[in-house]
Amino acid sequence: MLYLDHVIWTGQDIAGISAKYGADFAVKSVKGGEHEDWGTFNYLTFFSNSCYMEWLGVRDAEKAEQLDHPLIQHLMYTLKNKQNGPFQFALRTDRIDDYISHFTAKDIPFRGPFHGHRTQPNGNTLSWKMLFPTYDFTKGETLPFLIEWDQPESERVEVSLINNQAVTNLHFGGITRERFQEIYNLTPRKVLNPKVLRNVKVTFHEEQHLSIDIA
Repeated sequence: MLYLDHVIWTGQDIAGISAKYGADFAVKSVKGGEHEDWGTFNYLTFFSNSCYMEWLGVRDAEKAEQLDHPLIQHLMYTLKNKQNGPFQFALRTDRIDDYISHFTAKDIPFRGPFHGHRTQPNGNTLSWKMLFPTYDFTKGETLPFLIEWDQPESERVEVSLINNQAVTNLHFGGITRERFQEIYNLTPRKVLNPKVLRNVKVTFHEEQHLSIDIA
């Protein structure tokens, strides 16, 4: 079963937006670090149910514009169209290779895996792989991508940075529960589970919109 790994937000002033969100919801955010290869950087808000918010900003627009990377292309499109807020999310797995086989067998278009890394403020480097079912963000579509980390959570997240609050519900639009089940290889029994994901409940709706509840 999959976990919600993180929800990605963007805007023109990532530091300011994350700080305002923290004040509004009594959570703390910290600087995550730099994605040197992508020309981006982030702030992070960690929650108690093993997921986090990523506030993703652009440091080098020229570099980011040239990348053939689904997430960065989606990010740049979102910023150009001034669509501030949550726009994408990631599902955590430890078997990306199995998903490549699943997508291939079911003729589900995909891109990847893409490799990523981020240098933390303390100088440590985190690394991961990402796999993207194909979607058209220019039409308002979003499909979450799969992420597999090279380090365990205990090495990636400092306990003192985790907020007491949890993401309780993720509202996801533009896809049916059945289609979600097919793409992400979830059995009917698992999809009937109110949470769908192991750590977060997912509510499906018709509008192409993404939001979360925290408590």
